[in-house]
Amino acid sequence: MSSDFETYELDFGTLTADITNKIGRIPKLAGEEKTQLVLNVDKQLEEVRELLEQMDLEVREIPIQSRGMYSSRLKSYKQEMEKLEKDFKRSRIAYSDEVRNELLGDDASSSESQRAHLLDNTERLERSSRRLEAGYQIAVETGSVELLMISTVWPSGRNMSCPVTKFENAVQLCVLHRHLTSST
Repeated sequence: MSSDFETYELDFGTLTADITNKIGRIPKLAGEEKTQLVLNVDKQLEEVRELLEQMDLEVREIPIQSRGMYSSRLKSYKQEMEKLEKDFKRSRIAYSDEVRNELLGDDASSSESQRAHLLDNTERLERSSRRLEAGYQIAVETGSVELLMISTVWPSGRNMSCPVTKFENAVQLCVLHRHLTSST
């Protein structure tokens, strides 16, 4: 039975070497050729999974005295399989250097241009924020002065007892308001 296991080990070594070679080529390919190679590797990985299942069955049938050695070898093969699957996933989404540079832009001047554009937009945003804050402050001051003027001229909706005095107070408030708004 151990000879069957050793035959499976040889098959495992051959398949994994071929898969490793193909995984290394996948990122360099594009289009239909890449798709075909990915499908081929996927089929080979399935063959390796089946081979590992066969090896597992063989280990279970080996006498207990020898089983430990074969179990540890099978465990290392399963770890290698996990590594191959991870590498395969990475290689399917990896791009060649040309594609990566095309997508990300390897041009140093474009990054400087983007940086300058970002700084310009940041300054513009800060100026707009300052203008908005100043406008808000003026609105708050205007509202409080207007409320004060209205309460002075027409307090609580009562009749104006002394319209001339109230009018003079309102004029003074308007002057004060102009002074406050011109100072900001």
